[in-house]
Amino acid sequence: MTKSNPQPSFLAAALLTWYPRHHRDLPWRHTRDPYAIWLSEVILQQTRVAQGLPYYETFLAAYPTVQALAAAPEAEVLRYWQGLGYYSRARNMHHTAQQVVSDHNGRFPTTYAGLLQLRGVGPYTAAAIASFAFDEAVAVLDGNVYRVLARVFGLHSDIAAPSSRKEFQALADQHIPAATPADFNQAIMEFGALQCTPAKPDCLFCPLQQQCWAFQHGQVALLPVKSKAKASRTRYFHYFVLRHGEQTYLRERREKDIWQGLYDFALAETTVPELPPAELLRHLNALGASLDTSQAAEPSATYRHVLSHQKLEARFHPLALAQPLPAATLRDLGLRAYSAAEIEALPKPKLIDNYCNQNL
Repeated sequence: MTKSNPQPSFLAAALLTWYPRHHRDLPWRHTRDPYAIWLSEVILQQTRVAQGLPYYETFLAAYPTVQALAAAPEAEVLRYWQGLGYYSRARNMHHTAQQVVSDHNGRFPTTYAGLLQLRGVGPYTAAAIASFAFDEAVAVLDGNVYRVLARVFGLHSDIAAPSSRKEFQALADQHIPAATPADFNQAIMEFGALQCTPAKPDCLFCPLQQQCWAFQHGQVALLPVKSKAKASRTRYFHYFVLRHGEQTYLRERREKDIWQGLYDFALAETTVPELPPAELLRHLNALGASLDTSQAAEPSATYRHVLSHQKLEARFHPLALAQPLPAATLRDLGLRAYSAAEIEALPKPKLIDNYCNQNL
């Protein structure tokens, strides 16, 4: 429930005065092209600006139009995305580009409602494109906006609960000025990113200090309310780096799991960190692998990788083969032999890429 209610124009006036003096100069703020705006928003989902900026520039250089992105092979798109994580974003982005080309003659819908019909475009992204490209007065809601609204207006609703979106959206829409919706949306997000930060916000020099419910009531550190995410689980991966001559066997991950569409090695997942020698031998026999024992190598140290709700601990087992893997194994497991140059061009999870860069 709103505990303080400044006039709708006050929030907009304060933010629109603050923004020109403090905002970062970012390339997607200099365009009205819905494709470029959409691309930036997809990349910046769950990604810091400093990390996402070079990816944005690389993608625009590789795919300057939505038609170019739609025509690209998925594996190539995933290779450009490598290192950003949350690879479903890249796959959805590719599919959305194809939808825009096939269903909309290569033009993005010009309204919030129309943009929501695109695959992978949710309320936040649709609001961003609609306001930044087409001046539609619909407010964006991201983590920064939730935080600013919760603190200024004293909202204690759990922002992790889907039911809270309607409350925050209505409040944000109440304050967005019809004449300058793009500037307001940019301003409130930037204000949350630079001034009203999660930890150690700059309350001393805040233009909203006198109107901020949280500041006046000593609850800045308590807002917004956000329930804890579910505890992450740990998974143990044992990769078999099977090599014959100058070629190494990898496979494309097609199962509905992490890294779908990316490439890794033959894998045994265990419930404990270690893979006993007898268990390793069992897996190798199942692969039909004939080892060259003159080139025996020790398993790697543990590689650790953290995902949103999972922690991965991976060990790599380098295994030289006396002869190529049987055709049946290649067919059943989707494995294929690649040269070092071919492996470099494949889209790979960061975990696999790190290992390859250090060992292949």
